[in-house]
Amino acid sequence: MTDQQRTGRTDGRPGRRVRPAAGAALLAAVLAGAAALTGCSPDAAVDGAGDAAAEQQVSGAPDQLSADPLTAVRGAADITGRSGSARAATELVTESAEKKAVFTGTGGYDYVKRIGRLEVQVPPGAATTGKIVEVLLPGTVYLQNSGAKVPEGKWVKLDVRQLPDGNLVSGGATDPSSAAGALRGAQKAELVGPETVGGVALKHYRGTLDLAKAADATGGRGGDGLRMGAQTFTVKEVPYDVWLDDQGRLHKVVEVFTFAGVAGSKEAKDQVKVVSTTTLSDFGAPVEAAEPPAADIFAMKPGESPK
Repeated sequence: MTDQQRTGRTDGRPGRRVRPAAGAALLAAVLAGAAALTGCSPDAAVDGAGDAAAEQQVSGAPDQLSADPLTAVRGAADITGRSGSARAATELVTESAEKKAVFTGTGGYDYVKRIGRLEVQVPPGAATTGKIVEVLLPGTVYLQNSGAKVPEGKWVKLDVRQLPDGNLVSGGATDPSSAAGALRGAQKAELVGPETVGGVALKHYRGTLDLAKAADATGGRGGDGLRMGAQTFTVKEVPYDVWLDDQGRLHKVVEVFTFAGVAGSKEAKDQVKVVSTTTLSDFGAPVEAAEPPAADIFAMKPGESPK
C-alpha cells in the first residue's frame, strides 16, 4: 500500500517511512481518506461472471476438472460458485524487514446471494483489538470493531474503491469471492501433482495471475477490488498456488501480494509481502450473513479516522 493508505495523506507529497502492517491497522489508516468519499456509493451492478455461473447451475450440467491446467485454474471461481456456498478459513501473513503480523479468520460465503461474513482475529499491536467482523458483498464491505472511534456494535460501510488495495488485504483477510475471482486472471499454470489436503484428494497447481485481467474477466462490482489491487500492488505477476478437486472446485488458494512500504520505492528493502491463504470446505453448507440494518451504520465525518 502507499503512504496515502497508511497516513490518509492525499496531497501527493512523499511520505515518511512507515511501519508496515496489514488488516485492521491498514483499515484504520485508510478510513480517514475513505470517509471523504462517502458519496461514492455502490451501484446496482453485480458480478457478471457470477450470473453465468448461476445459469449453468440451473442447467444441472455436472462440472469436471479440465485436463488443461490453465483452463482448470481459470474456471475454478465459476465452478466453486455453482456449489452454492462454502465455509471459509483465512490467513493473512504480512512481512517486511521490520515486522511480521498474522491475521486469521473464519466464516463463509453464499455464492447465490453474493454475500459472505468473516470474523478476523487481530494480532497484538494492531490499531484495534480482538476481532473485526466483516460482511462482504460485490464491491462493498461492512466492518464492525474497525476502530476506537466507532461505537460498539456499529458498522462502517465502505465501497472497495475507497481502499487502495480493493480490500484484498486491508481487512486482514482476502474476500473468499475475490480470492477465487483472482484466478480468472491466471496467465501461467502448471500441475504440481496430486496432493491430499484435509483428507481430500486434490490437484495442486502453481503459476502467476494478472489482477487487471481477472477484474475484466469478473466484471461488474465483483471486479472492482481486483482492479484496485492491480493498480496498487508493485508485483504485477502475482504468484499463486491452488488446490482443486475432481469437479474443479477450489479447496485452497495461496496468493502473494507485494506493495511498497515507502511510497514509490521499488527497492527490495522497502517492499511488504502479504501471503493470503483462503481455504474452503463444506460446500453447500448454510451461511449466515446479512447486510447490517441502516440504523447500525456509523457515518464518520469527512477526514475523520476511526482510531
